Amino acid sequence: MKFLLAQINPVVGDLEGNAKKILYTASKASSTSADLVLTPELSLWGYPANDLLLKKNLIKNQYQILDQLALDINKKYGSLSITVGIAEIINDSFFPNLYNSIALLEGGEWKIIARKIILPTYEVFDEKRYFRSEEKVSVLTKEIHNKTWRIGFTICEDLWVNKNIEGRGFHKKNPISDLKKKKVDILVNLSASPYTFKKLELRYKVSSFAAKYLQVPLIYVNQIGANDNLIFDGNSFVLDKNGSKIKQLKSFSEDLSNWEIEQTIPEKKEFEQSEISSIFDALVLGVRDYAQKCGFKTALIGLSGGIDSALVSAIATAALGSNNIYCVSMPSKWSSPHSKSDAKDLARRLNINFNSIPIKKLMHSFEESLIKTISFEMAEITNQNIQSRIRGTLLMALANQEKHLLLSTGNKSELAVGYCTLYGDMNGGLSVIGDLYKTNVFKLCNWLDSEESINHRKSYMLDTNVNIIGENIRTKAPSAELGPDQLDTDSLPPYSILDNILKGIIEEKKDLLQLEEDGYKKDLILKIISLIKKAEFKRKQAPPILKLSSQSLGSDWRVPIAISYESL
Repeated sequence: MKFLLAQINPVVGDLEGNAKKILYTASKASSTSADLVLTPELSLWGYPANDLLLKKNLIKNQYQILDQLALDINKKYGSLSITVGIAEIINDSFFPNLYNSIALLEGGEWKIIARKIILPTYEVFDEKRYFRSEEKVSVLTKEIHNKTWRIGFTICEDLWVNKNIEGRGFHKKNPISDLKKKKVDILVNLSASPYTFKKLELRYKVSSFAAKYLQVPLIYVNQIGANDNLIFDGNSFVLDKNGSKIKQLKSFSEDLSNWEIEQTIPEKKEFEQSEISSIFDALVLGVRDYAQKCGFKTALIGLSGGIDSALVSAIATAALGSNNIYCVSMPSKWSSPHSKSDAKDLARRLNINFNSIPIKKLMHSFEESLIKTISFEMAEITNQNIQSRIRGTLLMALANQEKHLLLSTGNKSELAVGYCTLYGDMNGGLSVIGDLYKTNVFKLCNWLDSEESINHRKSYMLDTNVNIIGENIRTKAPSAELGPDQLDTDSLPPYSILDNILKGIIEEKKDLLQLEEDGYKKDLILKIISLIKKAEFKRKQAPPILKLSSQSLGSDWRVPIAISYESL
């Protein structure tokens, strides 16, 4: 039996376009004599479809498109069978009234062969809002080449049932143990599993456990592409019955690949990646897909000469091409000479479009107008915020006029403690590094300027003969240039300390006592907790943040604005 693993990039809600993509995979399968095509979870919809699943007209269209797709596959490719992820309607009076299901298309018709059992409601997932859980496991009995096969089907979270690996505790249901009684010949998992740090390793571990437990080969097919803040890395694979990897599809790229069940010798590992290079690839894919799926061809970045905007510029250039990146330096009376030159030099190294708009006179006009009209003399912090908001206004004007996607350049450390200005440097359509702590920004930039990144730079057509970020930017002390010779450490502890405390609070959910036990001083911890709380209203108004960690400060951070001090 030959499978085609179809690691595809659907567009959320584009049912017709996604059906055409699936039909294309069928043509590839037919040309290689594959018996069964496997597409990811909810492949007809794209994942996550969220409240689009509540639209009755889309559900109705889905069935019409599915009918036509089955007919087209049969007409063009005969006996080929293909799985498609759909939202199956339940005809009763209860809500939610959908299953997250897999349909098998063959012979010009289709039928449901699997429904999702475990519905995740952690991090960004909210599947119980839309779907009802299936009660029993799914086994497809299929005769191929005069042999009868029993194929066990699971959908994404149905595989994540080992508490010692995935760490969230036991589920009430365990599809893997239930499948043990069904004596399947092979296990298939169709997923839409977003990328986060260390996720690839965890996926392999839970899959390996299932394969060894059932003593059957396992095929894992994952979605690729970015949808809003979520990045799907692909990395589909096949394991043998001992849990060892024998096939690996590409990372962060669409891929169609055949596998025959008799093939047990591991393929050459061509797509191994380091964690740091995966982060860069994830962010590049996040920017590229967000721009393309939202209809943007160009991006705009406020270039300060600092490390954050430099990294975002490099990511955007890799994603969209240097000709499509427009950067603007907006020096003020507090901008240092090296910031101006560093910004210009970075633009030259990346070969991107660059302009400079000095804002010294604009700042003076604001000050003068407020004093003359209402005798309002701006305090230091107000003046600093006016500087940022002038820049934000200029960037939004350029973005509106030229139809650029404005990319926000703030990092996770700044966003966590509110070291950013609402309607100023927080302006933008997408926050590129908002889930990357400042210390990790430095690590990623150091990697990008090292020999280790040469192959990556080649693949993205970035210059391999120069340091992309540049030593000046990588080594200078971080500063928002809010005043003469101002440094970030004037207001905050060093990022090496701040980021560890923030990670303890945000990702690890540690309380004051636990952080004190880690060796941090109580006054510093309380100060940081206070800053996080006070900045919540800003985060609620931030652009979508590309998610990299288990706990970003985006849609999966659901902390109220008006809370007691003791709540964090």
